[in-house]
Amino acid sequence: MKNLKQLLERLEYECVQGSLDKEITDLVYDSRKAATDSLFVCVKGTTVDGHSFAADVVQKGATVLVVSEDVNVPETVTVIKVADTRYALALLSAAWFDYPAEQLKVIGITGTKGKTTTTYMVKSILEGAGYKVGLIGTIEAIIGDKVIPSANTTPESYLIQKYFREMADIGCDCCVMEVSSQGLMMHRTAGFTFEMSIFTNIEPDHIGPNEHASFEEYLACKSLLFRQCKIGILNADDKHYQDILKDHTCTVETFGFSKEADLRAENMQLIHKPGYLGVAYHVSGLLDFDVEIDVPGKFSVYNSLTAIAVCRHFKVEVDVMKKALKCAKTKGRIEMIKVSDEFTLMIDYAHNAMSLKSLLSTLREYEPGRLVCLFGCGGNRARSRRFEMGEVSGQMADFTIITSDNPRYEDPQAIIDDIKTGISKTDGKYVEIIDRKEAIRYAIEHGRPRDVIVLAGKGHEDYQEIKGVKYPMDERNLIAEVLQELQTQ
Repeated sequence: MKNLKQLLERLEYECVQGSLDKEITDLVYDSRKAATDSLFVCVKGTTVDGHSFAADVVQKGATVLVVSEDVNVPETVTVIKVADTRYALALLSAAWFDYPAEQLKVIGITGTKGKTTTTYMVKSILEGAGYKVGLIGTIEAIIGDKVIPSANTTPESYLIQKYFREMADIGCDCCVMEVSSQGLMMHRTAGFTFEMSIFTNIEPDHIGPNEHASFEEYLACKSLLFRQCKIGILNADDKHYQDILKDHTCTVETFGFSKEADLRAENMQLIHKPGYLGVAYHVSGLLDFDVEIDVPGKFSVYNSLTAIAVCRHFKVEVDVMKKALKCAKTKGRIEMIKVSDEFTLMIDYAHNAMSLKSLLSTLREYEPGRLVCLFGCGGNRARSRRFEMGEVSGQMADFTIITSDNPRYEDPQAIIDDIKTGISKTDGKYVEIIDRKEAIRYAIEHGRPRDVIVLAGKGHEDYQEIKGVKYPMDERNLIAEVLQELQTQ
């Protein structure tokens, strides 16, 4: 039970009806969970408006409604009017869970690319230094030994506060979390102050229906994070980083290759050994040491440098950083799987043209014998993605293996035909194999010395969605099965 006045203490509101002298049994924003003496927040979604369920939740026993527009309910029901119910939900949730973020150092990471990998790097380093670290991100939330698969990069504010409470209760010192532009726009991270906020980079993305109206709006939403933190750490190499700092209220630090950056990467070297790709560089500026990462590419330098910039504030020793970065892995993000001493095979989540182009460009820098790209495209999604990804792979890979990836309610062959339309604009060679396991078998059986083979699109996903059903399918298991079957032939 919580006192209504206490829940409202940090919120600007008008009580338009009823009494504030009430005890609340539960805070809900899903009408199906309304119960006796609960408080219901009428949140406006993209397809459903919580205000339309006002009468329904009152019938179920809700005694307090938080609204942003007029509702018609009995006079015994308390109605609290606010400017924005999503923002109100965030502050009410923080109060409901007794402000758990105040017991944690919360690190928020925003940017178009690099959020997921960087959160795991930060977690790995801090845990190596003895800190107890929670994580909230695209793949999962991690609270001690508990792992919760994620539905959104940044969960609803109620869930964030619930996770914070659980983290604080088991003795976590800090939480590292991905902060999406959508999450910021929808006030999911309102109601607390980040210890640190990090900006990795920004490119045109998430622009369209139900996302952002323009790149300018996308940029503006990202910038909100730097009005809600104590320390801002930004990529000085990104041309928009000064825009991100508009109206900031934090102490600012920078990182990057730029000589003006506070923490710099110098003397980058690509490392290519049989079955292994990596990168080494020298850290200078605020710190001074050499580091090697078992993940390829210039963006791995950015990700690791970001993690170093964060962990410097936790007084982590250099040797601990170097050791943690050497073994830090992120499921489905350039995740190398050892299958041969002659060629390299990896799994990556790249599932649109922009991310695939970035990935293949990175791998091309290692001058592979052949660059082989295996991918498919999801059904019931924009067909343009198929043409674009086909064209990118045709241009940048030496060989493409077209296969299935969540066909959903579409015919897998129809999706493959669209991809082939994209490839036909190039001189790229390809083969089509609908069954993903058989496509992986083909890739492994036909691997040549110094090949780099990337299985793109699935990443951390462990299912294949066909006609509304998610069937278990983890590429790591498929690879293991193929290797075992090849050994017994």
